Parts: sequence; structure tokens; C-alpha cells
Amino acid sequence: MRELAAGNLRWRTYCERHPDESPAVRQELTSGQHPFAVVLGCIDSRVPPELVFDQGLGDLMTVRSAGEVLDEAVLGSIAYGVLELGIPLVMVLGHQSCGAVKAAVQVDESGEELPAHMQYLVDQISPAIDHSKEGDARIDATIDANVERVRSRLAAEPELAAKVDAGDLAIVGARYELTSQLVHRIA
Repeated sequence: MRELAAGNLRWRTYCERHPDESPAVRQELTSGQHPFAVVLGCIDSRVPPELVFDQGLGDLMTVRSAGEVLDEAVLGSIAYGVLELGIPLVMVLGHQSCGAVKAAVQVDESGEELPAHMQYLVDQISPAIDHSKEGDARIDATIDANVERVRSRLAAEPELAAKVDAGDLAIVGARYELTSQLVHRIA
């Protein structure tokens, strides 16, 4: 978490180092990888984890799906990082103005359906919709609730839960603010 926070500070203050991109690192990575975190983030082009956290080649294993939707392929990818590579941190990274969450809220309010594959995404996000709020506040609260829901689902996976219980893994939720470029934890 400290390395991610330090990288995010470099990103926000325009002091990026773009680490681990040298020819020597590239050559070293041909024989294996040892990322220190898995980041499950959204496909949004404004939130690439390697840039947001100022990390380089081999530092992060990133998995991206619209609205951080967790399905078997995403779960298998995260499990590979944790179980096979021994990565000690999984971060579920949501973000301000998430289009997938906004679509889920709009579909919930209108009752209309989206084309099949997009409807799947909306269906996965809709249990997180915060009906206690209205308008933009509903979307904003649902972004956080969705991150927490996905984080909780990951933490409940037996193989990952065993790693958490043993103190070998932390699974955290966080949010990226487009307006300030700050990543902060969601409790």
C-alpha cells in the first residue's frame, strides 16, 4: 500500500519516475515476474493503474473489466496472481464518474435493457445500487458500494480467504478521483 500511495503522489504532482522500464529490467522480466499487487480496475481509459500508481513493467498485475465486474475469468486471473505468484495485495479500484455504474443506475431507474453483453455488466453492478440517494449522489454512492461488494466477494473466496486469514494477503477497496487524481481507500 505504501508503494502504491507513493506512486499515486508522484502521479498527482507530475513527478512520475516511470520506474522499471529500462532495457535491463525488460531483459530480467523475460525469465519471470514478481508483481507486488493485483489491481482490479475498470476498463475506463482515464484510469490505467500503471500510470495512476506510477509503476512499471513487472510491478502490477492488472485485471480490468467494466465496473470492476467480477466473473470467472476475472476471478481466475486474480487467483493466479495470489496463489501462483504469491502477490500479497489485491486492490479493487473504482473511480469517479464510472460509466458502467451510471448505466446500471439508469437502467434501474428506467427499466429499459441494454444490449445483451452490456446488460450482463449492469446486472452484476445493480445489487450495489444505493436507493437511499438520488441523482449524482446515487451514482457516487453506488461506485463505492460496488467496490466494497466486489472486495467482499473476493475476500469470501475460500482460497483467498485462507491467505487473508494467514496474514499473507490483504484485499482492499479504493477509489480514484478523476478531478484530483487521488486514490483513497474505501472502508
